[in-house]
Amino acid sequence: MNEKRWLVTGAAGFIGSHLLEALMEAGQDVVGLDNLSSGYARNIEAALGKRASGASFEFIEGDIRDIAVCERACRNVNVVLHHAAYVSVPGSLADPALTHAVNVDGFVNVLQAAKNAGVRRFIYASSSAVYGNCAKLPSREEDAALAKLLSPYALTKAVNELYAAAWSGIYASLQCVGLRYFNVFGARQDPNGPYAAVIPRWIDALKNGAPVTIYGDGTSSRDFCYVKNVVSANMLAAYASGDVSGQVFNIACGEKTTLNELFSVLKNRFDKQAKECVYEPFRAGDIAHSFASIERARSYLNYKPIYSLENGIKDME
Repeated sequence: MNEKRWLVTGAAGFIGSHLLEALMEAGQDVVGLDNLSSGYARNIEAALGKRASGASFEFIEGDIRDIAVCERACRNVNVVLHHAAYVSVPGSLADPALTHAVNVDGFVNVLQAAKNAGVRRFIYASSSAVYGNCAKLPSREEDAALAKLLSPYALTKAVNELYAAAWSGIYASLQCVGLRYFNVFGARQDPNGPYAAVIPRWIDALKNGAPVTIYGDGTSSRDFCYVKNVVSANMLAAYASGDVSGQVFNIACGEKTTLNELFSVLKNRFDKQAKECVYEPFRAGDIAHSFASIERARSYLNYKPIYSLENGIKDME
């Protein structure tokens, strides 16, 4: 790594803390920005435990809705890894104004601060939610234009992509690269709360003898992607040569797993004697199927998933 200084927004969150950990292990200088609304100080402490000699870390407790905070965080930074967001689909349906304020207004604040500070590359987290109800599988990046979006959260991520593409054209010195994540899972993912991701929630239930709930009939499918694949994608995007500015890339494993299949995998690993799962109606905003083509990321970023679903689950233990 030849960069001098990185900014990770959402550094106390699930993905952000893994990015921080990787940068610390590589001996980099990192600024972490988080308002601790959904992230945890313990995630930062865990990441800092992997700090290599020469690495430095500055933590700013602040909100991306505050432009002054964003400008302070971007000072002397070479690369921004933007992962601060309001990420709940059901929560966005309940409070679209909050979702917009964080995910759009906050996004533009970080973009503007990065441009003003002379940041070279701006890597940001998008989402498979931008494919909405598009029936074409596997999802290719251009298919998002066909989607009927199913939640305010999905809309904010689509707007982020529009802003980043425009910024890359208007302000050529700032190279924006979007990463559309598909169902990321891994250590430090919070299993609690009504909007928790499915894998940590189910693992926690199986370990504690609690019932596992599936929304729908279990035939819905997801492209589960281990968090270390996401870390790899961010580093590749930071250093990718060629015409990547203004583009967006699917980051996934390129494999689909039904929820029934996932339950079988987790049950066999964590509690073979567990009772069968409980089925409940679909939740508003949920998509039926998620399955990515990763050919564009492979071609432009040299990305390939290091961990499969089962290897990722094994690595979590």
